[in-house]
Parts: sequence; structure tokens; C-alpha cells
Amino acid sequence: MGKKRGNQTYYYLVESARVDGKPRIVDQQYLGSAEEVMARLSGAPQGSPTRTQHKQFGDLAAVWAILGRLKVIEAIDEVCGPRRADAGASVGTYLALATLNRVVELRSKLGFADWWDTTAGPRFTKVPVAATDHRRFWDAMNALDTDKLALAERTISTAMVTEFGLDLPALALDMTNFATFIDSTNDRADLAQRGHAKQKRNDLRLVGLSLVVTRDGAIPIVSHTYAGNRPDVTQFSTVLGELTTRYRTLFDNHEDPGAGVGVGEQSSPTVVFDAGQNSAGNFAHLTESGLHFVGSLPPSDFPDLLALPATKRRPVDPEKFPGLSAYGTRAIVFGTDRRVVLTHSATLHAKQSRGLDQTMAKTLRGLTELADTLARGKTRRDRTAVLAEITKITRPRWVNRVLSTTLTGQTPAEMRLSWTIDKTARKALETELFGKRLLVTDHDDWTIAEVVAGYRSQNDVESGFRQLKDPHLVGFSPMFHWTDPKIRVHVFYCVLALAVAHLMRREAQHAGLNLSVRELLANLSGIEETVLLYPTGNKGRPRAQRILTDIDPIRLIEGGWANPIRDDAHSVTSTLTLLGKLHNACSALLRRRFSGSTACISTPPTDPSNSPPATLILSTTPAECGCVATMADRA
Repeated sequence: MGKKRGNQTYYYLVESARVDGKPRIVDQQYLGSAEEVMARLSGAPQGSPTRTQHKQFGDLAAVWAILGRLKVIEAIDEVCGPRRADAGASVGTYLALATLNRVVELRSKLGFADWWDTTAGPRFTKVPVAATDHRRFWDAMNALDTDKLALAERTISTAMVTEFGLDLPALALDMTNFATFIDSTNDRADLAQRGHAKQKRNDLRLVGLSLVVTRDGAIPIVSHTYAGNRPDVTQFSTVLGELTTRYRTLFDNHEDPGAGVGVGEQSSPTVVFDAGQNSAGNFAHLTESGLHFVGSLPPSDFPDLLALPATKRRPVDPEKFPGLSAYGTRAIVFGTDRRVVLTHSATLHAKQSRGLDQTMAKTLRGLTELADTLARGKTRRDRTAVLAEITKITRPRWVNRVLSTTLTGQTPAEMRLSWTIDKTARKALETELFGKRLLVTDHDDWTIAEVVAGYRSQNDVESGFRQLKDPHLVGFSPMFHWTDPKIRVHVFYCVLALAVAHLMRREAQHAGLNLSVRELLANLSGIEETVLLYPTGNKGRPRAQRILTDIDPIRLIEGGWANPIRDDAHSVTSTLTLLGKLHNACSALLRRRFSGSTACISTPPTDPSNSPPATLILSTTPAECGCVATMADRA
């Protein structure tokens, strides 16, 4: 479309659509005058750029694309109502930006604007730097209460299942807590309480978090925040109630089997949990909810099963579970006859044996130091104090089973310490306990291999917690909030960031790239946007041409993208092959609309002599890879 200004006609690339039944221009992209358009089409040089800008792009665009597929902004805005007139963006947009920042580069709300200015985000998200003031984020967080957060999370988790075809029948549940630096005198944060710190920071206030993740990709679909001084077992029924509601909602809204893998299968999911959630009430609640389960029991509570000879156990599956044997039977668990499976892992046995060796070495060092002190006759402690010290040194698990101590004498000058290690007791201990787990399930129809595989999916939620405790990538900390409402919102977008990161990893795995979240983001962060600014004389702002930076072949090789490139005549072809593999892997993450045009990762022209062999070009054509047009517009 052309627009006349004075005696000059300027052309725009226009996209039209019907709005309320009437044709309207919904987007337009400036192309320039007729001479400028012809110059670009003919490939005529534009002169030398006067300056350049380098913007963070690849990881940012990938995360934003996932957020767009999940319709995160729309889900949050739907529960929060229309955007305020004085707001720079909607509440959903601010929460999406906070999520993006957690995945890509952890920054405080105060430091967000400075970081945002160094990225290509303001261009393709349409959120200017001026709109990212930290007070705007706080206003957005204030608009969300507990009920609104729950509604938004339900909508987003439903989108995860339907958009990405997540398999729901196998789910893992676990709980943890996170240390905060909230002041002890702060009385506005009831969620932050002192309790049993799983990060060993007993001096800090804690916030508890429970997650339910899918076995398919370890994607969190249910989260629950609770006070850090509450035992995990007390939160089990609350999480199960939300899970039951969420699962039924998915069935009600998406009964079409084609909507996603697992969605159309009208069967209750199987929840996997560890022994920390065990109680009679929780098992009763599981039965009432209709959920299937695979859990674990403390082996020491069933000495008769531990005493069974090894000849009772049979190999489970030598290919999938090498060194694992098991024996299936039934036992009374919390007053009900249930199926139990006793397993023995040679690998776990060896690790526990090495762990006991390390514990014993530390214990012997402590006893030796104490014995030397007593032998010198210099101690002032009485016999009771020395016995208490011995008890403290030998307190670690299993030590008293294999080690016995003797303290002679009554006065400090007479007391002497000795000890013995019972090798027979050590062997009996290893035979009785080492390498063994006791699983419990209501799946009487499952094979032992299926029960074991189900329980091992517990590692998925534990890996999610480890990711959230990473201070550099998709982490819960640092948390710059100290009131309950903002803490809940912070947890919400941290869990959403974890889901987005794992969805990206899952997409890459489906494309044949088995990368961790860290490796995937490191490769994507290597894709930057370079802005070349050309002079326009006295015609206004400089003209900008945007291209993506070269991809380092070494980075691709280290990431497992392709075989090494030979430094010879075939290097150009090999590089193009690498870029093709990169395109196939990342196109699902990066293909989206940028500034009114479809952006994709594109290889250079087929004639490598006309273009640098490893240049990635941001295309404005509607579409197909291999395009060579570059975006040139007003900066």
C-alpha cells in the first residue's frame, strides 16, 4: 500500500483482517519509497553502516514463543480483567515478562529495564523499555490474589496438555522448601517460617512448595505454596484435591482423543510419591479420590520382608534396569491389604556401602581425636560429658550397628577410650538393608517392571526442584519480595518458568537433540540480533537492517548438533548442513511473527559465494526457509 507525503509516495507492507465483521488494517511494516524498495529487491548496496547494535535474541525469542503457544498473557488477563488506562502493559504481559526473565537471565524488577534495553525484546513483544519500570511490575503483582492465580494456573496447565500433547496418566508428586532472606521481624509474610530446611539453612525463614509434574517431560501442572513450618505430609490432601479438580477439568473441556496424548483416555492418573507423604489419612484420601498410586514405604517397618532370602528375588528387566531384582507380595499397609514390591539394586547397594565407608572414616577420626585428648589426661570433662560426646560422634545412621565403644576410668585423668568394628555385623547390615526399597501400589494389574518404572519417575519432580534451586538459571532465588501476596505471585511465575524451560527441552528432544536446559539455553543465547544502522542524510532516523549473528560451529559441535567440520574446501557445505540441522531443531521455538512479518531461521542462498556461509537472516517473507530477504525498516 502506498501513502503520499508531499510529492513522494512511501510504501508499506499491510496485513488486513476483519474486526467486528469489518475489514481493518491490523499491522503494517514500512518499506520505503519506490527507489528504496527497488534497491533492496535488486540487492544494490546501501552504503556502509555508521554503527551497529547487538541485541540478545535467540533464547528470548524461544521462551516468548512458548509463552505465546500457552496463551499465558490471555489466561492471566482473563482473570484480572481489562488493562488499566495508566498501565504500560496488561497484567498478563508483566507476568509473562517476569517468567521470561526467570528463564533467560535472573534480574530484579529494579534491574529489569536496563537488561530489557540490551535485548531485541522491546521490538517483537511491543513492550517498550519505558513500560518496564519496577513499580509497574509491583502493580501487576498486586492485581493477582490466590483465587486468580489458581484460575490462571488451571487455564495454563490445560493449554500445556492440549498444545503440547502431554501424557497425563503418570504424574509425580513431591514437596520441598526454599530458604528466603526475609527479616525475622517481618510480620507480613506468614508463608515464610522457620522449619526443617532442606537446603540446610536452619537460620533462614522458609517457603514450602509442592509440585505435581508429568512423567512426559517433567512439566509441572499443579503447584501449591504453603508455610515453611508445616510438615509435607499435611499438604498432601490439598495437592491431591487440586490435582483431582484439574484432571476432571481437562476431561470436561477436552474430551476429543485427538486433542492431545493422554487427554482422551478416561482413566484416573497414577500419582507417584515417596515415603515422606505416608499417613493413614493420605492413603484414605487417595482411595476416596479415585487416583491410582505408586509410593514407597520405610523398609525397616517391615522386618519380615527384609529377612527374605535373596533367592526369592528375580531380575526385573536386565535391559532397562540392570542389576535390579524384585519380589512381589502383599502386606498390611495402614490397616489395608495392599500390593508391595521389595526391590534390590546392586548399584544402590554399592553406593550405600561407599557412603557407610565415608561415614565410618569420619566417625573414626572423631573418636581418635577424643581418645588422644583423653590419653593426654588434659580434659576437664567428667565421664557424663565424655559419654555425651561419644554419642554425638557415633550418631550417624548405621554406625552403632557395626561399631562399639568402651570408656574406662571415672576421673578425667583415668578415662580411656577404645572401640571395635564388627565385620560380621557390617555384613549382616548390608544383607538386611542395603540396596533395598519397598514399593506400594494399588495397580494389581501392573508388572513389577511397570511399578518400578512408575516409581522412578519421582526423579522428574526432584530434578525440577534442583532446577528451581539453581541460583543462575530458572531459579526461585533471589526473591526480592517479603509479603505473602507477592511471594505467591513470585512462586507462580517461577513454576511457570520451570514449565517453559522443560517444554523447550522436550521440543528439542523431539527434534533429536538430547540437551539439558542449561545446554539448550546456552546454544540459543549464542543467536544474537545485529542491527546495522545506515545513514539517511537529512531524511530522519537512520535505516536499520536486522540480521542474526553467525553460529559458532564449535558451539554446535559441543552441543551435539553435528559432526565436526573439516577445515578444508568442504567447510562451507558442512557449515550449511549444520545450520540446516539447527533450523530443524529450533524452528518450532523461534518461528513466530516479528514486527508484522513471519520470522524464521533461514540458511543463506544456495550459492555460498554470495553470502557468508554461517549467516542467519531474519526473514520478512511469509515464509519459507531459504529466503534471502532481510528486514529493513526505520530504527
